[in-house]
Amino acid sequence: MPDQPRFDPGSTVRVKSLTPPGHVRTPWFTRGKNGVVVQLLGTFGNPEDLAYGGNGEPRRPLYRVSFRQSALWPDYDGAETDTLVADIYEHWLEPEG
Repeated sequence: MPDQPRFDPGSTVRVKSLTPPGHVRTPWFTRGKNGVVVQLLGTFGNPEDLAYGGNGEPRRPLYRVSFRQSALWPDYDGAETDTLVADIYEHWLEPEG
């Protein structure tokens, strides 16, 4: 893991479109979607490792990421400015594009 978190607030990121088996902490409806980092929440044990009795190492940065609801749900008929915020670990994020 890098010494510094990869993303700053305001960075546009894409959630990796992965479907690994097992316990993952990334909502399926955010996978493959773009969002904007709102906040770095800190560094925590890897929940995917902890779920199976591991030690959670290496620790992973956790971000609060905002998504437009219309980008998540194709038939969303609310306001274009409506958002959903999800907490997503760095290893699930990549730079947009």
